[in-house]
Amino acid sequence: MGSRRRSREMAIQVLYQVDVAQNDISEALRVFCEHFEAPESIRDFAIELAAGAHKHRAEIDALIKRFSEHWRLERMPAVDRNILRLAVFELLHRPDIPAKVSINDEAVDLGKKFGSEDSGSFINGILDRVRLHLEEAGLSNKVLEVNAASEQGLDDPDENVQRAEGS
Repeated sequence: MGSRRRSREMAIQVLYQVDVAQNDISEALRVFCEHFEAPESIRDFAIELAAGAHKHRAEIDALIKRFSEHWRLERMPAVDRNILRLAVFELLHRPDIPAKVSINDEAVDLGKKFGSEDSGSFINGILDRVRLHLEEAGLSNKVLEVNAASEQGLDDPDENVQRAEGS
C-alpha cells in the first residue's frame, strides 16, 4: 500500500473522529498521532488533508448536499460522508492530484474497504457529479467564487454555492 493511501486512511479516521465524536480537529490529530505510529511523511500528508477538509467543510458539504440526490448529509453513513469530504477537498484544493486519482483510485477504493458493499458506487456517483460540475464551472474560479460568497457572511452553505453560480 502506498504512503499516500495510508495518509488518506489516517485522514479519514481523523475526520470520522471529529464528525462522530464532535472533537476539535487539532485534538483529534494530536490523539491520533500519539496512538498510531506512522512515518512522518505519512503523518504530514494526512494532517494536511484532514485539516484542509475540515477547514473547508462548509464549502465541501454544500457541494456534497447539492449532488447527493435524495440523501441528506447527516443521514449518510459517517464513513461515506468523510470519504466524500476528503475527496471533494482534493478536487477543490489540490490541483496537483488528478481528479481520477482522487475519485477512482482513492475514494472509491476507500469506500469499498471501510464502508458498506454499496459505498464504492455511492461515493463514485456523487464525486463524478461534483467533478463534472467543477469542470464545467472551471475549478479555480469555482473555489474563488464559493469562498467569496462565504466571506460575504452567508449563513447557509447551499446559498453560498447558488450565489457563487449566479442562481
